[in-house]
Amino acid sequence: MQTKPPRLAAVVLVSSAAGHLADPPVAAPPAAPNLVAVPPDAGTAEDTTAVNARIQAVLGDPSKYARAFALFQRAVAARDARAVAALVAYPFTATIGGRRVKLPDAASFMRHYDAIVMPVIASVITRQRYADLFVNEQGVMFGQGEAWLHGIRGDAAREDFDVRVIAIQSAN
Repeated sequence: MQTKPPRLAAVVLVSSAAGHLADPPVAAPPAAPNLVAVPPDAGTAEDTTAVNARIQAVLGDPSKYARAFALFQRAVAARDARAVAALVAYPFTATIGGRRVKLPDAASFMRHYDAIVMPVIASVITRQRYADLFVNEQGVMFGQGEAWLHGIRGDAAREDFDVRVIAIQSAN
């Protein structure tokens, strides 16, 4: 029996000159206070409210995590190495052929994409429900640790941050 990956809303990734993730260039309806847009099939409103509260308390703005979560899932589901690479924090350390390798940039990540985002890892990433994310000071965790997202500070004042992929690994 084949299963289809979860349906995700289409989101466009736009990068600013400074390299920060920008909001998608789409008109969005006005948001109610304290509500964060999350992907379809993310869980119940109560569940997503709870994970957003944990993210806010430990990591910061949950809307940034929800956006990065949706972009990451969609890119992995589409096997879009370029889009996944654009979400990664560099330098990025990956295990390739049993060896830890430091990848300095997106081009090197894309060359090794299939060795990093193996089918079993991709399945964990695409099946993760937003409402079921584990949250701690290290970031938000997919599955049993197969992938992690975390905020990377963009300025010295530590007020602004982009959420990036900081780890993709086998949980073994």
